[in-house]
Amino acid sequence: MSSLKFSKLTLGTVAPQFTGVSIIEGDSDEIIMELELQWDGNPNIVLDIKTRVGVPLPIQVKNIGFTGVFRLIFKPLVDEFPCFGAICYSLRQKKSLDFTLKVVGGDVSSIPGISDALEETIRNAVEDFTWPVRQIIPILPGDYSYLELKPVGTLEVKLIEAKALTNKDIIGKSDPFVELFIRPLRHRIQTSKTINNQTNPIWNEHFEFVVEDFSTQHLTIRVYDNEGIQTSEFIGCAQLPLTELEPGKVKDVWLKLVKDLDIQRDQKKRGQVHLEILYYPLNGESELYNPFDPDFRLTLVEKAFKHANDTDPSKSASPMKRDVIIRGVLSVTVISAENLPATDLFGKSDPFVELTMKKSDQKNKTRVVTDTLNPEWNQTFEFVVEDGLHELLILEVYDHDTFGKEKMGRCIMTLTRAILEQEFRDSFPIDGTESGRLNLRLKWTPQTIIRD
Repeated sequence: MSSLKFSKLTLGTVAPQFTGVSIIEGDSDEIIMELELQWDGNPNIVLDIKTRVGVPLPIQVKNIGFTGVFRLIFKPLVDEFPCFGAICYSLRQKKSLDFTLKVVGGDVSSIPGISDALEETIRNAVEDFTWPVRQIIPILPGDYSYLELKPVGTLEVKLIEAKALTNKDIIGKSDPFVELFIRPLRHRIQTSKTINNQTNPIWNEHFEFVVEDFSTQHLTIRVYDNEGIQTSEFIGCAQLPLTELEPGKVKDVWLKLVKDLDIQRDQKKRGQVHLEILYYPLNGESELYNPFDPDFRLTLVEKAFKHANDTDPSKSASPMKRDVIIRGVLSVTVISAENLPATDLFGKSDPFVELTMKKSDQKNKTRVVTDTLNPEWNQTFEFVVEDGLHELLILEVYDHDTFGKEKMGRCIMTLTRAILEQEFRDSFPIDGTESGRLNLRLKWTPQTIIRD
């Protein structure tokens, strides 16, 4: 499509029905009202579509069914009639939206790509009106720019790995990739790389999202099997409300994939996705630090030097981006493990742990502890890390045998928490075991450098 415009627009004879009204608690200078609306309309809507080859197409939109919640905000409250300065309105929640497209005098499905493009355009138009996007109507004179939509924070997401993904291929295994978004608009959806022939992929990719309403927005992921030139096949999806995050604290989470986020009747196991998530507010007075910010942990002298370079006209024309590389030494103490599975005939195991830095391929391993399911090692290993924000630590637990080794399970983690907290001790579940856990102490000694 090259252009789209309305040639006819009437909303028909069926009025929308308001099926519920609620008042939401907000700030002291506002009133928030939410109206639940249902509309099964008989509108007469005709769109004039012009294709890229110049062919005009009249498209009729029929059989619209819509259910949603509209939000009205009366703010600020004042003494002067009508007692509020402006009204903000928005579609708070879109519960369902169905419609039929038909070429006037033809079949829209006979024109390749037009139906999908139109549906995406219509749904994006609705999304552009969905909360936290809002429209402002001034009632009394005044400046209401502070009511406009503004970013309130940044969400840093590490897509680490997935496990036990549904295999969609008859020959071989799936080729999974992930779409991640907060608002489902084309320019806001971010996509991972494809991992070929793998149902337990490791991505180790970082994504950044703008947050506009921490209290209502959520992170959504969709996992697909890449089918090349054919349409990718859906594997599953998951969602995480941002309210489950503590600002400035790293959250390590496994999300279970489902078929549908709204109707969760499907009991099929579709796999899980491992994420590490960090939210930090855009508040100049906040003491929270974001390690992905180029100014993270710079000294006052370094910040002044960086600011001088950024404002120097002779250097501002350079297209090269300056990044802060988080370099340092990671000290990992493998303390012990608990509830390991029995792999030997007599109900015991001879466990040891292999440690690997994925990006730099540095390796180490503990000694073997014989005849136990609760081994204690208390061994410390150090790794020189060149790029801490994009490195992964992999710990694999094995049972030592006379003629080799048998894998019990593994833990995979990023270094973000160590970089933020400098030192911590925690217990981590061993993926691949029923209840096994690995007790670790991590310590980070930083050496931050600026690279042109």
